[in-house]
Amino acid sequence: MSATRLVFVYGTLKRRGRNHHFLAGQRFVGEARTAPGFRLHDLGGYPGMIPQAADRDGVTGEIWAIDAACLRRLDALEGLAEGLYRRQPVPLLPPHADQPVDAYLYARSVDGRREIGSTWSE
Repeated sequence: MSATRLVFVYGTLKRRGRNHHFLAGQRFVGEARTAPGFRLHDLGGYPGMIPQAADRDGVTGEIWAIDAACLRRLDALEGLAEGLYRRQPVPLLPPHADQPVDAYLYARSVDGRREIGSTWSE
């Protein structure tokens, strides 16, 4: 695999998730949790992670090492060009706290969307 970057996934891209096939050929690094300050909201069949200062739990998910082609596929899937999500670094708890990891954060309003806490399961 060529140069890779680490991505934290927390929803349908996780193993056994319906969009996991987008990570085919990439390397699973491990399960992880963000530092406190993030929550998930149900967006109708998939979650959106947003910063939330009052959160004390963080969000559970997985770290994947992905190549540039996969990153382009994920950016398209997550609607970066349309402003649906934005990709940005997120802090993780140990043992991954020293690794620079990006995640897709929901970029639109969550007004009226049910908060689901720290873990998404399909």
